[in-house]
Amino acid sequence: MQRLIRKVASFFSKAQSQSPYTNSEPDIISRKQHNISREQIDKGALDVLYGLKRAGYEAYLVGGAVRDLLLGLEPKDFDIVTNAEPEEIKAVFRQRCRLIGRRFRLAHVHFGRNVIEVATFRGAGDAETLKPSRRKTSHSRAVDETGRLVRDNVYGTIDEDIWRRDFTVNSLYYNIKDFSIVDYAGALRDIKKGQLRLIGDPETRYREDPVRMIRAVRFAAKLGFEIESKTKAPLYEMGHLLKDVSNARMFEEVLKLFHSGVAIEVFEKLRHFGLFTYLFPQTHHVLSQEEQGFPRMLVVEALKSTDARIQSGKGVNPSFLFAAMLWEPMLQRREQHLSEGFTHQDALYAAANDVIEQQIVATSIPKRFSSQIREIWSLQFRLARRSGTRAQRLFEHPRFRAAYDFLGIRAAAGETSEQELFDWWTQYQEKDAIDQVAFANDVRTEGRKPRKPRRGRNPYRKRSSSSDAE
Repeated sequence: MQRLIRKVASFFSKAQSQSPYTNSEPDIISRKQHNISREQIDKGALDVLYGLKRAGYEAYLVGGAVRDLLLGLEPKDFDIVTNAEPEEIKAVFRQRCRLIGRRFRLAHVHFGRNVIEVATFRGAGDAETLKPSRRKTSHSRAVDETGRLVRDNVYGTIDEDIWRRDFTVNSLYYNIKDFSIVDYAGALRDIKKGQLRLIGDPETRYREDPVRMIRAVRFAAKLGFEIESKTKAPLYEMGHLLKDVSNARMFEEVLKLFHSGVAIEVFEKLRHFGLFTYLFPQTHHVLSQEEQGFPRMLVVEALKSTDARIQSGKGVNPSFLFAAMLWEPMLQRREQHLSEGFTHQDALYAAANDVIEQQIVATSIPKRFSSQIREIWSLQFRLARRSGTRAQRLFEHPRFRAAYDFLGIRAAAGETSEQELFDWWTQYQEKDAIDQVAFANDVRTEGRKPRKPRRGRNPYRKRSSSSDAE
């Protein structure tokens, strides 16, 4: 990453002015002075940019896509900003376009499964204090009593829009008109320095949207950047504001954090700033009890596995992440239920319900994922019972692979008692169907005690018939 930063810096060393970060006149980086090509931009995004341009509107690729293209990374999303208002965007793209959002009015332009998000330039606008009776959703901006931004639909110009962005590295605009890059906030200098900096007063910006705190952690980990001192300082004190964020939004943010390919760095930074407790309070409690023990190692091994899958282009399942994060809290709750006289099955069921119900206060967990979490946990206790036909039934279970991988991280984290079982299932999967049957039958044979003959009977003596007895 540092090599990429140095490479990018060389593009701009001559192009940048020496004006302060908050200059009103932007730095314009011409096409000859940067490394972004239209061939790197998603075709749907190009169609939207050119469609708006042909309709007479300004159109810019903005944010993380520009940043990632400059750094030689592959963007996940291509967001666009324009001076066209949502209804005007819809008029340009018609059936392809759907308007969404109340807090931020946006246009989604669909190209099959691909969706390009288009926003109208935000204006400065004095924020009003939101009254519960107000239901106005357009052409207004409002904050609640804590300073959280609950509506931002004042439209303006690009000169105003820049100051509504969060971090400088997300504030670059790629102009489809002449293929230049527009930099208002000193983003290129921050990229050169390898630093992450908020635009505006950090405390105010965090109060407007507390999620910016965990976004700061994610971007710093992803880009390998240092968080600038003024941007960093409030992170230690303002984490409690995350409690006011909807649990549905927090679920999405957790997936972005831990499915970023740098989950271990994210985990360590969240704990460093005291933010992890607001995402996984039960897990934080367990980790605070045993800093270097098994629970932490299990989480680290799970995140290491997730990072490896993402970096190799494989899919990841949110259920696996939550199962790992909540495993130790579930085990502790299960022990409590067992001590109260619950059967093993009932204790597991009750503990899973307790832990998941507490977790959804912090982050929602859609039902399809919570049911999968329960299955992964349940299979941890069933995988040992693998003799005979049981092995095949377990192998055919839709959650077997996730449960097997979970068993593997438990063994890697130090549960030595599970290593032999994990190795057995590894060997089982490497065999063909016939050998699998024999392999599982060996388990049954090894575990069976030899039957003793009944006392007083000779097992080799044939019973006499009635005629012989006479």
